[in-house]
Amino acid sequence: MDSQALYGILAEALPDAEVEVNGGEGKYSLSVVGSVFEGLTSVKRQQFIYQLIDKHINSGEIHAVTMQLKTPSEKLDSETT
Repeated sequence: MDSQALYGILAEALPDAEVEVNGGEGKYSLSVVGSVFEGLTSVKRQQFIYQLIDKHINSGEIHAVTMQLKTPSEKLDSETT
């Protein structure tokens, strides 16, 4: 799996979110900003993303993932500080 394929999976599942994927060879860094994360703890946000990519982790296509998962308001807050 390459970063474009992973981007496609996330972008299709989260059409209203800003998705960025970096990396390759099974190691990826994800940045997702979306209202889907409103009211969710950081653990719940990660669990949500893991549900989308679990079969690719189990197959070995993905073996390391780091995530930055924010709501739109959290993104704005981080940009202004």
